[in-house]
Amino acid sequence: MEDADLLRRLKAGDQSAFSELLRLHSGRVINTCYRFLLNRQDAEDLSQEVFLEVYQSIHSFKGNSKLSTWIYRIAVTKSLDELKKRKRKKRISSVGKMLQLDQVADWISGGTMPDKVMLENERMEEISRALNSLPDNQRVAFTLSKIDGYSNEEIAEIMKTTKVAVESLVSRARKKLNNRLSNIKDHERGRIK
Repeated sequence: MEDADLLRRLKAGDQSAFSELLRLHSGRVINTCYRFLLNRQDAEDLSQEVFLEVYQSIHSFKGNSKLSTWIYRIAVTKSLDELKKRKRKKRISSVGKMLQLDQVADWISGGTMPDKVMLENERMEEISRALNSLPDNQRVAFTLSKIDGYSNEEIAEIMKTTKVAVESLVSRARKKLNNRLSNIKDHERGRIK
């Protein structure tokens, strides 16, 4: 279905169009929120807020970008807002509890053997700490690029910036992550010897 037709139907209040929108985008919105929150239930809850805002704001959408880009911009903004709210209220007692590392490690590695879970958990803690140490704009650009697979043009639209700025953000994030994560590699090499 073309964006223009779907948008027209959404603005006309067609409930089947909203169902179609959910079918087309809910999985990716949940995944986008999950990449930031690292908790499936929180991501699903936040995705409902995203689609509620889409529903309430559809008449203000001017069509200057693709409908999907607008939706994912809302998802990223809401995810960052949720992270800021958590930090402000100091609800995060430890990275390990928040991340549910067994599930994340299993998800990233595509399945692990029980004896590898502990090592994977340690890696995930370091990776999560490294990602969370990045400035928000670098973390968003890197996550959208390397984890969610968006193009630099799409990321520029989502972040309301230029393609060159996105390339710079991703590059700086990659350098910072490589520097921080090289400590993990060095530590693991020391344990193997």
